[in-house]
Amino acid sequence: MTLTELPAITLSAPVNLRDLGGTSVADGVIAPGFALRSDDLATITDDAADQLVSEGLRSVIDLRSRDEVAVTGRGPLLDRAVNYHHVPLMATISAGLKPKSDIAAVAAAAPLRSHTDLPSMHDMYVSRFEEAAGAIVTALAIMAHSEGATAFHCAAGKDRTGVIAAALLLALGADDDTIVTDYRATYPNLQAISSRTASYMSHVMALAGYDLEAMREQSADASEQVARDELAMAQTLETLRDRHGDPLAPLYAAGLSNSLIDTLRQRAVVA
Repeated sequence: MTLTELPAITLSAPVNLRDLGGTSVADGVIAPGFALRSDDLATITDDAADQLVSEGLRSVIDLRSRDEVAVTGRGPLLDRAVNYHHVPLMATISAGLKPKSDIAAVAAAAPLRSHTDLPSMHDMYVSRFEEAAGAIVTALAIMAHSEGATAFHCAAGKDRTGVIAAALLLALGADDDTIVTDYRATYPNLQAISSRTASYMSHVMALAGYDLEAMREQSADASEQVARDELAMAQTLETLRDRHGDPLAPLYAAGLSNSLIDTLRQRAVVA
């Protein structure tokens, strides 16, 4: 297959989908059926799509870049009565990852980049809070004003999805331990996520100049790296406080308001 050919995509049920209902926040818990975080919902089966809609899904926030959406489309949910919002936290994979090296050539002109060119999870999360703050506020506003359940997803449901989940929980008054516990709940699902996205993510990453298979081989036994990555969200919250005082400060600067938080709490929080 060349990079101009789209891959054959295998549809499958999500493996990293969870309802944030019951999560402790200020003055209560998040109501079941308010917000779902998930891995890719564009590549789910018809049965999975039907089940989500029957259980109350009414809106989807797609956090993926435009190059990812161009490969997979919107999938089976396109044909269901679900509102779709494309709110990318990075315009393209290559722009969002911002490799540490000075390598600028794309796959057609040079060897594909390796995982060593990637920023740390901590750096990536902090940059999303600071550089994609407007998109995060938009996602929170959609949740605040949508009826029924709103699901937000990227590809794995870990990084960009984790940033939105952290922002939502911060806005609702959750403590750091709760945010970190929610983030780390994805880690037992990593192998299943990798298998589920294998049919198309290699193509997406190659378009950005990365060899996903080589990256996986290089990191296959990197248990120490996984352990470090699991600390990324806690470190992100610490860094945001050190830089801004309040980790939500970049979002306030981008339009988050007390009024929006109040509306979000009215929709989300039960005693």
